[in-house]
Amino acid sequence: MAIPIRNQILEKINEKEGLTDKELNKILVKDEIVLTENEFNKILLDLEIMGLISVSWMTKDTKRIEAVTIKEEEDEYDKQIQKTDEKDYEASFPGTE
Repeated sequence: MAIPIRNQILEKINEKEGLTDKELNKILVKDEIVLTENEFNKILLDLEIMGLISVSWMTKDTKRIEAVTIKEEEDEYDKQIQKTDEKDYEASFPGTE
């Protein structure tokens, strides 16, 4: 089963910290993935809309492409509530201590 081009491009972007559109295009050509400029830009736009990458302009002709990483921070308040809920649940069974 063939992997969709969008997934292959996302994989290449995730392998690097950040790269330009020209570097990405060279990598794709090296892997024998040839796209027109419109197809390439559409895929980048789709990935950006999905929140998987960030695209910004470096110069007039060059775009910077970076993978978006989501950092999950555990809230101290949520931890306390979870511990309290667990204690309340355990205490709800009569005769067990």
